[in-house]
Amino acid sequence: MSLSEIPCLNLAIAPLRTASHFAIHVTQAPYPGGYVLHDCLWAEAQNQLWLGWQDMFSARSLPNVPQVSQVDALPPDLVLPLDASPPTPGQPVSQSGRLMQNLGISLWQWLFDGPIQGSLDHSQGIAMGQSKPLRLRLEIRDPNLVALPWEIMQDGAGKQPISLRQQLLFSRTTSDVHSLPTLRSDNILKILLVLGEDSEPPSENTGSGLANRAHPGASQTLQLEQEANVLAHLLTTSGSSGIGGATITPCQVDTLVQPTPAALISQLERQTYNVFFYAGHGIPAPDGGLLFLRPDMTLNGTELAQVLTRCQVKLAVFNACWGAQPDHETVSTASTNGDAIRSQAISRSSLAEVLIHHGVPAVLGMRDSITDEEALSFIQAFARALSGRVPIDQAVAVARQHLLTLYRFNQQAWTLPVLYMHPEFDGELLQPLEGGMTAMPGPITRLGQPKPDAALRSLTTAKVWHIQGGFMRVGRDRAENDLVLQEDQGGVSRKHAVIFCRQSHNGGTELAYFLEDFSRFGTWMLEPGLETHGWRKVHRQEVPLKPGSHLKFGSTHNEALEFTIAVDLPGGDRAAS
Repeated sequence: MSLSEIPCLNLAIAPLRTASHFAIHVTQAPYPGGYVLHDCLWAEAQNQLWLGWQDMFSARSLPNVPQVSQVDALPPDLVLPLDASPPTPGQPVSQSGRLMQNLGISLWQWLFDGPIQGSLDHSQGIAMGQSKPLRLRLEIRDPNLVALPWEIMQDGAGKQPISLRQQLLFSRTTSDVHSLPTLRSDNILKILLVLGEDSEPPSENTGSGLANRAHPGASQTLQLEQEANVLAHLLTTSGSSGIGGATITPCQVDTLVQPTPAALISQLERQTYNVFFYAGHGIPAPDGGLLFLRPDMTLNGTELAQVLTRCQVKLAVFNACWGAQPDHETVSTASTNGDAIRSQAISRSSLAEVLIHHGVPAVLGMRDSITDEEALSFIQAFARALSGRVPIDQAVAVARQHLLTLYRFNQQAWTLPVLYMHPEFDGELLQPLEGGMTAMPGPITRLGQPKPDAALRSLTTAKVWHIQGGFMRVGRDRAENDLVLQEDQGGVSRKHAVIFCRQSHNGGTELAYFLEDFSRFGTWMLEPGLETHGWRKVHRQEVPLKPGSHLKFGSTHNEALEFTIAVDLPGGDRAAS
């Protein structure tokens, strides 16, 4: 199934003239009659639930949103008091769990009221009829409503919250965006992992990261490098088994520890990555927040957006506090008792919104502070889901379910990640493999073209390995590779490289084969017509493969294999003996 064919329902919440009056309208629907509009009031009862949530869960003082009076209260039959929800039989419900459930139900009833609920029901019916999930995206145009945990919305007591469902893929979005260019079709996870400073600036009561680093200097640098190695190992091994035991995708991780902004930009421009991952300290600020790469060096969201979009990074993940929260400013308002001072959210100032605005396809940030244990659990489950080649919003739902299982419903850990997706992005991080890794030869691509027959042939024994389904994994591990290389060949990695077929770089419809190396020691290539130039080393990069190219994996002393294409070769073996 093509991800672009998943039915999509987009909702927008827009403020009207008074502080408590809003318009909820459908901006995209899978059927013509789904574009409906509904006016509604934000009630004082909902404001009290939100204040209760902040008192119990939030580490950061947030303003009341919005300012309303008792006149705007909802009818009593639409408001759930804190003790109204009966516990699940046999399971005690804590005060925090009841508060989370009541706020989730209240948000659902407020958003999906009247014709909006009808549009949702009809859209879900269309998706079910097509045996597909429904993609639901929420745009919040009032900055004061951004901080609310919309991810906990549920349509009744005991029902599954919206962001945990895999048949209703939930994310946030914004229409104030730059258009997306034509994106690359990637076949492996290529992650740039950046560990920044985690100490809190003086007078700031914010911060997050993988450890508390109180001692600067050489010992801190060594500790950061150790943490980077641990996190990189976690990411690369998370794909050892995909969702439901599905075949997984290799993962390449490069790390930078407290880089300068110039070093970070240079690394992004020198290599090709589809995921940018930052762990460290961050604070809200007007231009998309500040990331503390070093104690004396910061990078704001607008600056980071320029290089991420230029280098076509598809997904940016931030393990930094409040990356999905807007900055606030103090304003003075006139009242009957004189001028009043209050805090007001700055429109489109959160890191996630700024990156989406500039054209980053998907951004995952934290709504509040998250513990190291919770963050690592989420990251591991999220990377495993992405390795299964599922859409990004589905992978987030899977990782949330993992957090829910570990930390129980009455803890807010699973609600902390907030996913923003560009309205033009179909959620595809990695190119789906039609028919799977072990498909029969000659599958049809999304362009309707059969993939040309290709193979690797040993120049020593003349043994042939067909590239089944336009995709081959090469490496030392027998369980994870299609072409298993002998262990006595020096320099060969467990997951060494992949060979795959896709559209050529010239933007046309012509198909071509590529090699992607993500090994420790690289792959050596001798190209036809360039024999006088000798063997060229390919290391952690993607290169086109021409018929007649010779390859040596790991070392120039290893066995040479010839890449052939569109040739009638005798039946070959899938893996070396």
